[in-house]
Amino acid sequence: MISDNMRGAGLMMAAMAAFTLNDTALKALAGELPLFQLLFIRGVLATGALALMACGMKALKFTMSRRDLLWVCLRAVGEASAAYFYLTALFNMPIANATAILQALPLTVTLGAALFMGMPFGWRRGLTIVVGFLGVLLIVRPGTEGFNIYSVYALLSVLCVTLRDLATRMISSAVPSMTVTVTSAGGVMAFFGVLQASAEWSPMEFRDFAILLTATTCIVAGYAFSVMVMRVGDISFVAPFRYTGLIWALILGWLVFGDWPQPLTLLGSAIIVGSGIYMLYREATLGRKLYKRNLARGGR
Repeated sequence: MISDNMRGAGLMMAAMAAFTLNDTALKALAGELPLFQLLFIRGVLATGALALMACGMKALKFTMSRRDLLWVCLRAVGEASAAYFYLTALFNMPIANATAILQALPLTVTLGAALFMGMPFGWRRGLTIVVGFLGVLLIVRPGTEGFNIYSVYALLSVLCVTLRDLATRMISSAVPSMTVTVTSAGGVMAFFGVLQASAEWSPMEFRDFAILLTATTCIVAGYAFSVMVMRVGDISFVAPFRYTGLIWALILGWLVFGDWPQPLTLLGSAIIVGSGIYMLYREATLGRKLYKRNLARGGR
């Protein structure tokens, strides 16, 4: 019999595979269609599919407090900005490099939570973040020939996703997860729809639409698996499996685009992954200690 932890790990790996396949499909369309047009059409399809899914789960609820509405809107802004910066970078650099930089997310979220939300921040966390950022520097290598504006865009996408995740933490549990997901997808659709409205539309061939439909299916599946992950298994066990997305990026980058990272990029990726896993382990350990402490206080 498969344990809840193993099911959760499987769902997390499936979510990362789906998100990476989405990135691969969109990158395959780079230069074929304008970015704004791609993201608007994908947004229409994805928002519709997610809304139907949420309705089926009876998890679509648009009545919320002003505070929650503010954070939901801010999350959508972070999502849309991250999509623009990340995909612009992805279209102009190897998929493994862009994915590896994005793996610094647990480190930036921890730093952001400490700076803006008053979360505890000790020397171990600080040192882990510094080491992780050194791994990022090995990938982007500022000052070298390979460093360009798209490296900056990849870093900006990390900041935008950090904003998205911090905003998510501020949304109360009264707002269903699927409502947040649908709202963010709708925000991305609206954002790129406005940008595309004044631009010229490019005709889509059947191949282009088939690839875009594949990307949409993958990102909807990734969102669905991500929601399911939160309901299965111990998150401290499941969370490290998010780094399997980098393995998918290495494989697909080589198979589809013929890209293989340089040794320094692989070393930087390993440092980021190691730092992220330690950060997740540290968070889980402190969470268990806090839970036991509160439980002990409640018993007295």
